Amino acid sequence: MRDDRTISMKLLITGGAGFIGSNFIRYILKTYPEDRVINFDKLTYAGNLENLKDIEKDERYRFIKGDVCDFAALKQAAVGVDAIVHFAAESHVDRSIHSSREFLETNILGTQNVIDVVREQGERGIRFIHIGTDEVYGDIESPKKSKYGDPVIPSSPYSASKAAADLLVMAAVRTFNLPAMITHCTNNYGPYQFPEKIVPLFISNAIENKPLPLYDGGTQIRDWLYVEDHCRAVDLVLRKGKAGEVYDIAAENDPEVTNRMLTETILNILGKDKSLIQEVSGLRPGHDQRYAVDASKIRTELGWQPQISLAEGLKQTIKWYQDNQAWWRRVKTGEYQAYYNNHYNKS
Repeated sequence: MRDDRTISMKLLITGGAGFIGSNFIRYILKTYPEDRVINFDKLTYAGNLENLKDIEKDERYRFIKGDVCDFAALKQAAVGVDAIVHFAAESHVDRSIHSSREFLETNILGTQNVIDVVREQGERGIRFIHIGTDEVYGDIESPKKSKYGDPVIPSSPYSASKAAADLLVMAAVRTFNLPAMITHCTNNYGPYQFPEKIVPLFISNAIENKPLPLYDGGTQIRDWLYVEDHCRAVDLVLRKGKAGEVYDIAAENDPEVTNRMLTETILNILGKDKSLIQEVSGLRPGHDQRYAVDASKIRTELGWQPQISLAEGLKQTIKWYQDNQAWWRRVKTGEYQAYYNNHYNKS
């Protein structure tokens, strides 16, 4: 198993055009000059190749448009790779409530396809990192923190589908000795995040002086981790993690942060008035009150810890959205789909 930068590695990244996947690809190419990356992405509404425009001509990078539910295409893309990092997933709670089928297909069937591709490699031993979510643990009462081994109590079709995917991976580890690991991470934020999520939505709305819809008084608690800190954690699991293990990843913000605190911090950094906050009453179905994860295992065993505080990460993120308004304005209107058509879909 490689643990330094002197031996080249070929990685297949599923969902690499999404928010976290694209940041991970950029991190790998920046950190490991000899590594090569294949980005396998279906390019759904949240997959945007503009996220990787700065590295699209890098000889170490290759994009393949494909669906993880297409086993033959996935198998072909995986030829010769040393590891698969499986980010591809439908991930928005509200969308899963409105229409669950694509969540079940992508998150469950797609994950089974990755498992089967890894199994077919046999003794060659492709390492497989399945990117899960802390939402599988459900609503956590204070002061408890969740960790692997706790009951899995998903609250939405999204988190239920991710819990099912976790179980498939762990079953394959037990039955087939699959060289797989799972990560569960708390809420990410940072550059290139699709603006249906609270941080980019509130930043972009505030820049435009539009209302920031805050549900139920903003009392929900989330643990916010800067995306590059998450990328470093996944990279450590990939290179130094133990097959069959689950690693929970969290900033463990202290004190804990409510959505109202997050919203007011964003407005303060931007110099905007709190009158932009639009109070929205009524519980959102499938949404939990508090997430909190115990990340002591990855901190102790792999030596990981977040490097960017929430205060600094929000400043960096806000500056990125201020400097890249053309990107998020196109994303908000759906015009980013034209980028793929113009650059990758020429006949």
